[in-house]
Amino acid sequence: MKSDKAIQPPTLKRIHMQRLRQMYRSAGWPSLDTIEIDLIAARLLERITPEGKPEFLRVSDKGMQVMAQSVQNNRVAYDAHEALVRKVAEQQMEQGRIAYLDLTLLSKPGEEWQHSKPDVSSIRKTTSEKYLEPIIHEVKVRRADLLGDLKKPEKHQGYLAAAEQCVYVLAEGIAKPEEIPECCGVMIEGGDKLVIARAAPRAEPFGPGISTWMSLAKATPHRSERSWAKML
Repeated sequence: MKSDKAIQPPTLKRIHMQRLRQMYRSAGWPSLDTIEIDLIAARLLERITPEGKPEFLRVSDKGMQVMAQSVQNNRVAYDAHEALVRKVAEQQMEQGRIAYLDLTLLSKPGEEWQHSKPDVSSIRKTTSEKYLEPIIHEVKVRRADLLGDLKKPEKHQGYLAAAEQCVYVLAEGIAKPEEIPECCGVMIEGGDKLVIARAAPRAEPFGPGISTWMSLAKATPHRSERSWAKML
């Protein structure tokens, strides 16, 4: 005699949360795919069958609670990310460099041009182009975001085509240095300090192209709160 096994609730991934938010914003017309099957099985979506009208889907009360928790988690992660970005920028400034946040750079790591938007870009204060030493820092505070990045090698390759060095700055505990490509450096947040876990390989002196110079000309360098206080 066979025993019935209880159906295990599906493991929710980012794509499930995206669909749940889409369903909340839409009229609820079903796509009839496996994502919706998972959400219905998890009781995050409800099937509504009004008499004489087509069936539609609605986010359940449980689904609303899950979305609210997701929004809160994202907000906390965003705050942590922004705090670490500023910590990196101010460390670069303390080392006598000029730092930029969210600078859009154009580079050509392969056959095609691509736009890159690293968290922190910095250059040395110098009047000689060959001593600029442009460095890009990419900040990650969640493992899922880091793994998503590592699945796209063209991203850090684009960084390396726009700077001499690319350094991943990781919140403590989300990854080991050996998980990061060897062409990139690794820094770990340890309390109030940023610890170099693996130095970035030294590259040949790199001179920014005209597109980078134009991006720098239109951007405003990052200033610490202390700098703003002095100006005011």
